[in-house]
Amino acid sequence: MAPGQKPFYIALAVVVVAGGLFITSRVRSARSVSIPANVVVTAADTSGFRGYLLGASSAPVEIAEYADYQCPHCADFDQVQFPDIKARLIDVGKARLRFRDFPIEGDQSRVAAHAAACASDQDKFWQVKEGLFRRQTDWALHTNPMPVITDIIKAAGLDVNSWNACMQSAKYAGRIQASYNEGAKLGVNATPSFLIGGRIYSSISSDEIVKLVDSLVAAAPHSPGATTPLGGQ
Repeated sequence: MAPGQKPFYIALAVVVVAGGLFITSRVRSARSVSIPANVVVTAADTSGFRGYLLGASSAPVEIAEYADYQCPHCADFDQVQFPDIKARLIDVGKARLRFRDFPIEGDQSRVAAHAAACASDQDKFWQVKEGLFRRQTDWALHTNPMPVITDIIKAAGLDVNSWNACMQSAKYAGRIQASYNEGAKLGVNATPSFLIGGRIYSSISSDEIVKLVDSLVAAAPHSPGATTPLGGQ
């Protein structure tokens, strides 16, 4: 080692150690979470809750989406197809979306579903849903996804302490299981799947969904005051 290089290597060692301490501290600050599966669903888990709803209650058609946050196809749909469906169907009042959890992909599916459920307590479900899908590759394959998920929570502007308390309680495990049970009963076996007009669809594009919804709207009886959406349960 040349005499002039010694200070450089000392400084480099300090940076590496400091970086390691920062990473260790960050991982420790985001405690791992385990969300129970196959829990007994109680009446309280489903009372007054039919899924996360987006769109007008008077929309004539309901699209129920069964999705898994760890599913790559679900992430592709959310980032590429969903904005088109929102603009062409939801924003104009033709349809509303009912998002339902269907965790089948991996160990972190229920953790992510619970993260979004806890975000809904602070009216931030849709922002966190989008963040989870957009950054799926950052968290989905990690033993502890919580550091990245916590970053998503912070970016959405949530009260992190309240959200952490909700996560540690796992209070929405039954709600997630109820959603899964509902999908399984309907015959859902892949994600994303969609219940539209009383039928289950998978591998369907936004253009196909728009065409299907338009056909249902055209065929529906136009009775004044009718608010029961086609495709609902």
